[in-house]
Amino acid sequence: MYLALLVIFLHCSELYAQERVFTFNMVEIKVQPSVKVKNGAPMSIICHADISKKNDFQLSHNFTIFKDGKLVFMITSDKGEARYGIPVARSSDTGLYECAVEAGGKTKSSKSLHVWVTGLTKPILTAEKKEVLEGEVVKLRCELPEEASPLYFVFRKIKMNSKPNEKHVSESHRNFSTVEFSVEEEDNILHFDCLVRRLVNLELETSEPSNRTLVTVKEPFIKPTLKAKPSSNITEGDRIQLECSTVVARMHDIEIILQKNRTILNSVRDEKLLKYSAVATLEESGEYLCKVEQGRASKTTKLNVVVAELFPKPVLTASAIKLDENKELTLSCSISGFRKANFSILRKNSNGDIWFKNSRNLTMRVHVNDTGSYICKAEVKGIVKESKPVRINVYAPVSKPTLSVVSGLPEVVLGKPLQLICRSVMGTPPITFKFYKGNEIKKTVVNDTYAVFLDENIRRNDKGGYKCDARNDHSSGMKTSNILNITVIVPIRNASLGSNPYGEVEDGSDTAFLCSVKEGSWPIHFKIFKKTDHEVLLFEKSENADRILWRKEAMSRQDTGTYYCIASNRANVDVKSHPITISVVLAAWQKGVIAAFVLIPIAGAIALTLWWFLFKKKTAQRPSMEMSGSALATNLTSEKLTRQNNDGDYYSRSGYIEDGENHMKSTDENKGPDLESAEVEYTEVEVSTLDPHRAV
Repeated sequence: MYLALLVIFLHCSELYAQERVFTFNMVEIKVQPSVKVKNGAPMSIICHADISKKNDFQLSHNFTIFKDGKLVFMITSDKGEARYGIPVARSSDTGLYECAVEAGGKTKSSKSLHVWVTGLTKPILTAEKKEVLEGEVVKLRCELPEEASPLYFVFRKIKMNSKPNEKHVSESHRNFSTVEFSVEEEDNILHFDCLVRRLVNLELETSEPSNRTLVTVKEPFIKPTLKAKPSSNITEGDRIQLECSTVVARMHDIEIILQKNRTILNSVRDEKLLKYSAVATLEESGEYLCKVEQGRASKTTKLNVVVAELFPKPVLTASAIKLDENKELTLSCSISGFRKANFSILRKNSNGDIWFKNSRNLTMRVHVNDTGSYICKAEVKGIVKESKPVRINVYAPVSKPTLSVVSGLPEVVLGKPLQLICRSVMGTPPITFKFYKGNEIKKTVVNDTYAVFLDENIRRNDKGGYKCDARNDHSSGMKTSNILNITVIVPIRNASLGSNPYGEVEDGSDTAFLCSVKEGSWPIHFKIFKKTDHEVLLFEKSENADRILWRKEAMSRQDTGTYYCIASNRANVDVKSHPITISVVLAAWQKGVIAAFVLIPIAGAIALTLWWFLFKKKTAQRPSMEMSGSALATNLTSEKLTRQNNDGDYYSRSGYIEDGENHMKSTDENKGPDLESAEVEYTEVEVSTLDPHRAV
């Protein structure tokens, strides 16, 4: 039964689902009255869903509205449209709107729509104080309660007949801003306002100015008064007195300062009056400034003071400004149009001026240490004035200069620069030195006691003619050095090494080595080396020649090797030759002895071998002949005995020998190759040779 009910329920659910078929055709968003709304006007954001249904049934819709990706409105409705109303639109409502509709498990979103609320509300400005003192600050607050950040605030300080002073503040996270303005001197009645700006769609919107706020400024003290007594026009020597005063509302932390050319002359604190007194000089002329300060408040007053000249500066004259030592010098001090003064003549010195005489005139015989700058001073009514300095130079004559080579020796390597020094031991500087090469002036130098000349154009024929002269402003004139002769050293070039004999040298013989150079100044230092694991110096000598000969006696096998030479002179450059190779070989007599010792044993061995071979051969032939003869003799005897027995003939022993001999001869003559073969056979079986006496 339960199974039947379950089947019925599932069937009914399927029929119900088939009856609730729908689809979204479109979801759109729109704004009323338009996408561009004036600030403060009402506006509505409408989200509409266009849905198609198979049957007529109730469908619940979930509407969601977003602004710039953030949720701003949500509602559930059976209707196909939802409205998000904004009674008062503000610039913060500007943005990108879109909506989404969810129904029956399906969701669809609209396209985005940009809404622009134009204009900003009027900002509100408030001031912390309506009345301030000079030097204090005015604190202001500008706000737009119904607007949202980011906002850009502009505060303005407005004075009569002057351009407004503006301050700009950017606020990223709040809709208000604060700022401070300093109240300066001569700020009496001030007006402040503000305005706000905002960037929308790459366009800058600006609000109308805020309410204008009035701030009244009170003076903590009046502008100071600066006076000069007896007057602002006085004469040198008179005493001048300056007074600076003010009226203060509150005597606390008030300060009065007197300045001239930014230099503070005097100051007082917590007082209303400042006094300054001095003896007037021309240096006292100029503009004086009195400044009164209290807190941030400051006021100034200026006064120009003119001090008339009592007498002009004295003038110092000299009979001469350049003198030889032991000459007479006269100095005179005078004031144009004025004679009644106290004069003194002094010489300037870094440790204090040196006094000479209290008089307008001074005559003295000068020495070198009297060189210096002289002045005269004149005093009238306590006013002391100083003349311009006069430079006096006293000269001692220069001594005869000496010319030498800086390196010491009067020589120079060809191609290298020559540095000369000209020195004058005596003489008051500055000294003018001139260098000559021959009769040509090469260089002029002004220095104290010496001068240096560098000749970079050295040639082979530059052997002399250098000189220098020295002079200063002494009347004795110029002094000339002795002529300096220079030796030009030609560096070594192309060293070479040869030998006689060359290449191969017999053992025990002498070898001559010749080291030579193509050019180079004498003396030349020659060195001959043999190259082994390390350099071995064999010979060295200095010669006033471009070559040197060295003879090495009794060369041996140990002298085989590589040789080279090095040549140098005062140019201090070692020039190395190409190496040569020497091989020490056996002498002729040594070869003969070796041949004798080697060949005689060999010849003896060969002769002994040949003798042995011949002897062996001869020894082998003798047994063969004897055995052959015995056999033949036996055969013949047997044959004769047979014949004798048969024929009855008788032969004596001698007849046997002759026959035998004749038979051997004939046999020998007729045997041919067969005999030779027999001989070989007998030779092979020599160990079993028959005894020849058995045949006898």
